[in-house]
Amino acid sequence: MSLSVIIVDDEQLARDELSYLLRDVEDLDIIGQGKNGLEAVTLIKENSPDLVFLDVQMPGLDGFGVIKKLVEKKIPLPKIVFSTAFDQYAVKAFEVSALDYLLKPFEKKRVLQAIEKARKTQDSDVPPNEKLDTLVKLLEEQKTQTTTKVLLKANNRLFLVDQKEICFASIEDGVITVVAQNMEGQSNCRTLEELLASLDSKLFWRAHRSYLVNINRIKEVVPWFKSSYQIRMDDKKQTEIPVSRAQTRRLRELFGL
Repeated sequence: MSLSVIIVDDEQLARDELSYLLRDVEDLDIIGQGKNGLEAVTLIKENSPDLVFLDVQMPGLDGFGVIKKLVEKKIPLPKIVFSTAFDQYAVKAFEVSALDYLLKPFEKKRVLQAIEKARKTQDSDVPPNEKLDTLVKLLEEQKTQTTTKVLLKANNRLFLVDQKEICFASIEDGVITVVAQNMEGQSNCRTLEELLASLDSKLFWRAHRSYLVNINRIKEVVPWFKSSYQIRMDDKKQTEIPVSRAQTRRLRELFGL
């Protein structure tokens, strides 16, 4: 029986390397490739692959976050082989029911072993529903441990900034700018949705299609035209950010307006 495979990694070289190692494997069909977590969720939902090679460390929605999204959306989980350059994630990978775990750079022998494991378990059931609550809790713990800081690029340097220090993020011409308490820089995320997926949902809110804001960094709510609002942030420039009409209700709920 043929094995359908999807490869997800934010590095083109890693995707090419894995594709090369898999190209001569009999009864195996690579049906898609993705470069980030959001693409992974979409590819898995649309194609229902037998096996996914999934990178752990990706900007925005990481490999563990992909599993969490699949569980939340009730999308059947395929067999997962996690890959990473750091073996510290091995234990966590198996806690979330990974079929196998590959360390970069890939070795053909280990890749073939992972394929063999997938074939042996191809007819087995998806992890039972009663395990999903435990799975989600493990993923939440992992997210809390690994995403308290956000990577920003400024002046050709890379900085790690605590989420709580972020005031807001905006996107213009495909570039995401993040304004924090003591600095401003660019995120390597491709969309605000991707950035939001890596942030604490209790702290950050999509006030407008072009803005994410830290709720705790809102200094003032400013009434605007036709029952709309702007919010003034507590950054150095006291930036005023529009609240979209679709989010006005959420603003009222947040502050009892």
